[in-house]
Order: sequence, then C-alpha cells, then structure tokens
Amino acid sequence: MVVLSPASLRTKKARAVGIPVVDLSLDRSIVTELIVKACEEYGIFKVINHGVHREKISRLEEKGVHFFDKPDGDKQRAGPAGPFGYGLKNIGLNGDKGELEYLLLHTNPFSIAERSKTISNEPKNFSCVANDYIEAVRELASEILDLVAEGLWVPDKYVFSRLIRDVQSDSVLRFNHYPPVKNRDPSSKACNDDQIGFGEHSDPQILTILRSNDVAGLEISLHDGFWVPVPPDPTQFYVIIGDALRVLTNGRFVSVRHRALANSSRNSRMSIMYFGAPPLNATISPLPEFVSPQNPSLYKPFTWGEYKKAAYSLRLGDCRLDLFKASFQQ
Repeated sequence: MVVLSPASLRTKKARAVGIPVVDLSLDRSIVTELIVKACEEYGIFKVINHGVHREKISRLEEKGVHFFDKPDGDKQRAGPAGPFGYGLKNIGLNGDKGELEYLLLHTNPFSIAERSKTISNEPKNFSCVANDYIEAVRELASEILDLVAEGLWVPDKYVFSRLIRDVQSDSVLRFNHYPPVKNRDPSSKACNDDQIGFGEHSDPQILTILRSNDVAGLEISLHDGFWVPVPPDPTQFYVIIGDALRVLTNGRFVSVRHRALANSSRNSRMSIMYFGAPPLNATISPLPEFVSPQNPSLYKPFTWGEYKKAAYSLRLGDCRLDLFKASFQQ
C-alpha cells in the first residue's frame, strides 16, 4: 500500500490543460520571454529543438531498459539505494512507497564508474553512455538557466548555470521504471493509494530535465488544485522548476508539484531525470534583484546541504520550503 502525506490525500480532479512549449530555435528574445512566462505560471514546459542528439538519448534508454529487464537478484546487486543505487518501491527513508523501481546515480564521473560495476556487465560502456548523456543535458540545462537570467534581466547571466556547472555540483541522474500494475481496476477514477507510482512532491533542486518513453503517467498540480496530465513525448524534454530556483527568484517562479500514477498500460513506463543541483556548500537565498522594501525576502538563506538534509528528513509530500520561510519560527 502506498502511504501518502495529508497533502497528497486531498481530493483533486483532473482536467486538460496545454503544457507550454518552448522552441529553442526561435529568436533569443522570444525564447527568454516564453521561458519566464512558463516558469511563472506553470513551473514546467516542454523544449523542442533542444540540440541533444537522439543517439545519446536512445543509448541511455537502452541501458536503462536492459538493467530493469534483469532478474531481481541481479538488480539487487546495485542496491540497496542509500540513497544511490537500485531501489524498489521505497521512496526515501520515511515510509513513502510507490509502484516503481529506480536507479539513482550521482553525476560525478568517478561515482558513476564505481556504481556501473554493479549495474552492468560492461561497466566502462555504461559509464561512457551515462556521462555522454549527462554532459548533453547539463549543457541544455545551463543554456536554459542562462536564458532565464536574461529574461529576468539579471546582470550576471551565469548566476544560475554556474551552480550546476561547478565541479562540486550535487546533480544526480535518476531512472524510474514503472512496470504494469497487476490486478488494478482501470475503471477507478479516485486517487487511491494503489494508483500512485510516485507520490505528489516538488523537486528540491534547481532544475529538472525529464525525458520519458511513450507511456503516460506524469501529472502536475495547478494552483486551483486540479491535476493536469503531461503527455509523453519521447523525442523531447520537459523542464521542471525546482525549489532552489523558486527561492533564488524569491517566489517569482513556481516549483510545480507533480506525481506519477501507477502504470495501467500493458507496457512499462520509464523516465530519466537529470536533477541539476548546486554544490553542498552553496548558499541559496533570493537574489538582490528580486528583493526590495515592497517585496521583502520570503526565505532565509540556507546551504544546499542544509536543504537536502531537510528533504531527507521529511515525507515526500511535505512542503520543505516552509522550514525556510523568513517568517518561520523555530
């Protein structure tokens, strides 16, 4: 049974809403405007003409499919996730569960090289494929963050991307695999525990670059409490704003809450996420450009390491940022 926080148990309906699409090949001034608007209103958008070679995407997908197709005993060699490695159903350390299995890797090449020994029979090849993909999506994430800075008229155009380009960046790569759920009533529309693949949450990092296969399941929550299905598109990426970027913009950007439903399809769903994060000792606080007497800072300064520790201490659906609001009292 999937155990969810009270925030996840609210009755919510779903409705169709178009997710913003940003074509990175358009004029730069148009792109920056589109990205900022999407980040303010939705906290998520799809990027097309992103420049990541399809071969790099397909090669990593093949590695993921091959790993999850292995016998359970072989997969367990790459676990238990603590937090890195292979995990099954358990999400974090505080009782959250979901109908999925996953593989979590730190993006540091040395860490990947070590982990690959328990993941693949060809660890050097796996490492090469993973590193190629990480390099490509990190570059995409950095480009998007530079466009964000331009669109917000921040003088330092690299103030956001510098955090994930840092050699000490705490960025991670995650594979989520949602096998078809057996004995599930497809006619049930209620948000029951057994329908959740990965419970409601926001991403704590700066930015997420998400790619999935052609099986649906991802949903986002709008301000009015409605859930919106996000159509899968294997050829493109979705960009999800994280809590850290929300803080850096003093709440101007939305860190969208999202979830994955349990897989009712006949085919498996697999998603791959690059979570762009700063170094552990990096201080996260609203930039001066977003703070004024009329618009005071909403958050207290904290390091990424402190926020990460808080995230691991809470349930998946808890609002971690509440602990760091400027008005929060110990």
